[in-house]
Amino acid sequence: MNAVLDLWRCDLGEVPESVWARTGLEVLILAGNGLTTISPKIGDLRCLRTLDLGHNALTSVPGELGRLAALTDFLYLHHNRLAGLPESLGRLTRLRYLNISENSLTDLPRSIGTMHGLVELRAQHNRLTALPGTVGGLSRLRELWLRGNALQGLPHSTAGMTQLRHLDLRENALTEIPQPLAGLPLLRHLDLRANQVTKLPGWLASMPSLEKLDLRWNPVEPAPRLLHDLEQRGCVVLA
Repeated sequence: MNAVLDLWRCDLGEVPESVWARTGLEVLILAGNGLTTISPKIGDLRCLRTLDLGHNALTSVPGELGRLAALTDFLYLHHNRLAGLPESLGRLTRLRYLNISENSLTDLPRSIGTMHGLVELRAQHNRLTALPGTVGGLSRLRELWLRGNALQGLPHSTAGMTQLRHLDLRENALTEIPQPLAGLPLLRHLDLRANQVTKLPGWLASMPSLEKLDLRWNPVEPAPRLLHDLEQRGCVVLA
């Protein structure tokens, strides 16, 4: 049996029942089909490594997603109308890539902190005002994309994301650079464009791996001494 089923842009409207019977599937692509619901039977596809539900009209996804223990590669839920995510998503502890961008999410489930396998999380253009305190459990995360939300800060546990290399915080509501970032040893690129940052902390110059700091379109004037110290360390500052 073919382990890949690609139904991208097939104008399905709803998923045929025959799909849920293909329990040996490893890759299922249902993007761009105008789907409004997903059957709980999706939990029977225990061999799935990749699932693409992007570019549909889903307002929710079933908790049975948490039963997909083999889901290790990619989970695409972007460009839907999701207002929330099930706590059962936290059972996907081996998943490496999660895209939940372009939805209507106001918060993330606390269980997201148990998704220890994540190396990239994309949550751009939602309605997030805060992240759960559990996010520090994402100790393998390398890229975190949060552009276009309403974040006013980051939880203290963010300091636990010790593998983080890229952090995109563009177009949020930050008035200062979140202090938990100070101890991140591998953070290379920090994008803070179009926030409301008015002052910069001195500890920025002590971040050991910072290579690019983007402060454009913020009401801040970096102190010359701080700029000098950052540039001496090889960090490009855009302000």
